[in-house]
Amino acid sequence: MSPTDATVGPAVLQVRGLNKSFGANAVLRGIDLDVPRGKVVALIGPSGSGKTTILRSLNGLEMPDAGSVTVGARGATAGSEPAGAGGSGVVPQLPALSLDFDAKVTPKEIAALRDRSAMVFQHYNLFPHMTVLQNVIEGPVHVQKRPRTEAVAEADKLLDRVGLLEKKDAYPFELSGGQAQRVGIVRALALKPQLLLFDEPTSALDPELVDDVLAVIKELADEGWTMVIVTHELAFARQTADEVVFMDGGVVVERGPASQVLRNPREERTQQFVRRLLHEI
Repeated sequence: MSPTDATVGPAVLQVRGLNKSFGANAVLRGIDLDVPRGKVVALIGPSGSGKTTILRSLNGLEMPDAGSVTVGARGATAGSEPAGAGGSGVVPQLPALSLDFDAKVTPKEIAALRDRSAMVFQHYNLFPHMTVLQNVIEGPVHVQKRPRTEAVAEADKLLDRVGLLEKKDAYPFELSGGQAQRVGIVRALALKPQLLLFDEPTSALDPELVDDVLAVIKELADEGWTMVIVTHELAFARQTADEVVFMDGGVVVERGPASQVLRNPREERTQQFVRRLLHEI
């Protein structure tokens, strides 16, 4: 299921001046970020640099202290975009939503933000008391109020796509880590979001299980999904991302095409980080 064609459209995500502190610790300090439609941005950087806090702010799981987030192209009208190969149905093209965190953000606005973005978590976050199928259709049926028969049919197609249709009646404890993460991806796709968010999607996996998950994400990127990915997999970021953003200390230190930032970074701090991570690999 692909939300866009290969043409680069207007920005699906615009972040301006995002700030967040936990007590005296300033985690985000004036973050600006743009993600064009159909493009993939990888966030890299050391632990504590603010990468995950950005993702959580984009899905309403964290409330920034200041700044704004806009999801959806400005001036867009409600409608839909066709699905691509391997998909099921259409992706709703919702009008742009702007949240101003300098003012009071309402629960209704947070719910609207979650209609437009979907998160794939580092540790899967599947409901342990639900089967795979129940996990996948929970959001479409109970949050988006879509017909259950429609949600089940789409879930079956998506699970088949990632090779897990035979696991639809299994419970999370019966899955390997790689299988659980692929279910997490399917659960996000089932919501038909305009923006996919991945928080270190392979860091909790055994090394031999990483490739299957990365292959699914790479396929989604090739289809034109708009994605923001927090990752420490530099080779994957170089192959998949259109832009890499290096963060440290709550600020953007360097950004640019993946080939430039990861092969020939300009900033000394970026050079140190990339050398260290590649040496560890």
